[in-house]
Amino acid sequence: MSISATEYKQAMQLWASGVTVVTTNSEKYGLQGMTVSAFSGVSANPALILCCLNEAADTGEGIELSQYFAVNILTTAQQNASNQFAGGCSHEERFAHNPWHTAITGAPLLSESLLSLDCKLVEKVRAGSHWILIGEVLACELRTGEPLLYYSADYRELVAVDANK
Repeated sequence: MSISATEYKQAMQLWASGVTVVTTNSEKYGLQGMTVSAFSGVSANPALILCCLNEAADTGEGIELSQYFAVNILTTAQQNASNQFAGGCSHEERFAHNPWHTAITGAPLLSESLLSLDCKLVEKVRAGSHWILIGEVLACELRTGEPLLYYSADYRELVAVDANK
């Protein structure tokens, strides 16, 4: 027997993670994006990543239709973007408040993020209440800044520690 959903959520809050916004652009839905903390690299050759989206989120359907998506790793200056893409406003408002552009696939890349990965959908696997998306990275844009972190239901920032002390 599994633990309860409440226990699971409490346990997962103790895992610090980066904050990303996953975006897509499909003919049916247009621009879509959502905040996602379940993200990981999978393989360097070929370059593959994965992210997990709640099945109830419409962004997953847009990705399936377009077959392309982007993962934008947020900086500490993008807490508002994280909140907006977490459902604080419509998709149109999310993109109106956050500068973006496209690269190879046509998926929106957030121009102020630390890193944007432009991906082709390779596989979409159902796991419980979520979809696991595996994407091949076709292009990436690296920028400067500090990553936005999420831990214990709150945003966090990195602190440099002097290893010589």
